[in-house]
Amino acid sequence: MSIPESDFSPDDGERPSKSALKREAHELQKLGQELIELPDARLAAVPMEEGLLIALKALKKTKSHEGRRRQLQYVGKLMRSADVEPLREAVAAFKLGHAQDAVKLHRAERWREELAADSEAVTRWMHAHPDSDVQRLRSLIRAAQKDADAAPEQRHGRAWRELFQFIKAELRDDE
Repeated sequence: MSIPESDFSPDDGERPSKSALKREAHELQKLGQELIELPDARLAAVPMEEGLLIALKALKKTKSHEGRRRQLQYVGKLMRSADVEPLREAVAAFKLGHAQDAVKLHRAERWREELAADSEAVTRWMHAHPDSDVQRLRSLIRAAQKDADAAPEQRHGRAWRELFQFIKAELRDDE
């Protein structure tokens, strides 16, 4: 016995599948989860409906697992009617900011290692950062080198940290 073809309703692309709707709902919930990781000031600056902002703040405060799950579902439901592009851009900008901060710290760390190990590095530093206080830099390098020559448990003491802070401040001023 065969089933007549008229009983089948072919998917002509007018309506998304149930699986596609679920994927979209999960993506919106994930975006909601990323939004609550933003600091309160940044979250308040993101353009969104008042109800969504209130729901996100409530999600941040919710501690129980089941309560968070249900609140996250509610946030996902509210986000279905919201414009999600500004929300995605805010999350991306926040993540990019963290990555840029990490790159700056790594750059300062490389300079510190180079300055402490190589006497020619001071010349390169002065070419790259002519407004730096060279006398202070040299004294910090000497103190850091003395710390490095100390016993292993005393290495990288106060002078090492002060040299890093000096370099970090100079790199920030040059931006």
